[in-house]
Amino acid sequence: MKNIYSTKLTIIYLLIIIGFSACQNRDVNDFTGPIEGFSEEANLQLDRFLQETKNESGRKIAVFDGDGTVLGQTPHYLADEAMYNYALSHPDKNPEIFQEMIGQLNVSIPYVQNRVKYISGMSLQEYRDLGEDFFNKYYSNKIFEPMRDLISVLKQNGFEIWIITASPEGMYQQFLSKALEIPITNIVGIKSVIKDGIITDEIINPVPQDHGKKWAIESFVQDVPLLVAGNSRGDKEMIEFSRGLKMIVNPDEHIAPDQQESISDYAKKNDWLIVRINDVPADDFPSVSSKKFNIRLNKTHTVER
Repeated sequence: MKNIYSTKLTIIYLLIIIGFSACQNRDVNDFTGPIEGFSEEANLQLDRFLQETKNESGRKIAVFDGDGTVLGQTPHYLADEAMYNYALSHPDKNPEIFQEMIGQLNVSIPYVQNRVKYISGMSLQEYRDLGEDFFNKYYSNKIFEPMRDLISVLKQNGFEIWIITASPEGMYQQFLSKALEIPITNIVGIKSVIKDGIITDEIINPVPQDHGKKWAIESFVQDVPLLVAGNSRGDKEMIEFSRGLKMIVNPDEHIAPDQQESISDYAKKNDWLIVRINDVPADDFPSVSSKKFNIRLNKTHTVER
């Protein structure tokens, strides 16, 4: 009887040791979520992707667009709303550039360059603080939680996280670095030469808009990513640069002037991972961009579960 009892204890002990060892040796790549807010199909695609890249040698890189991909953009881009709010209290700040911007399409390359030229003369730290202050006031609840969770999962699986945006680099770096817990230098946007801590109007190429986003990855990330996520026609080239998962958030059904089909239809045809996330404006949002300067509203996205 004593021997039977001893044998049982030994078996239980061995099972505990085996279980503990399995937990200790469990590869971090076995954790995939699921990401709350993503469909079952999307989570299955992510799971397959993480398993396929489990033993990837070299750098594991994931690149995300900013506005509309990790951060809500309704009713206005943070970069525009912050700039137009700033302009109201600084009417003497580069007025020629400001007047030129009002007449430009706010997703055009001349406009996104002018947005940086407009604040030339400001210190980089002042600009970073301006962006963070505005984020804390009006956009802190507009970080897409499913995307934050995805970024967290990717980091746990050994990925470098980069943001490539057509918004001003200095304005976005500080708040996105904190919100997503990534290095401040991994946020790349429209940038200009900094001299003695002061922003100049000398734009640094490539400008990360349209084709320039792919070139920005090549120039600043300097490797081919395994995952790229965007939300618009302006992200198409960099999404296609991914050698692994191609992902798009709230893709537009609108057909861009230089295209023959919408980015939504293009994504479906090419088997991109499509996710949809609520992006609706708060009732008390100031909307200075549209109310004072007639800047167009961005489309809202309401997801019914």
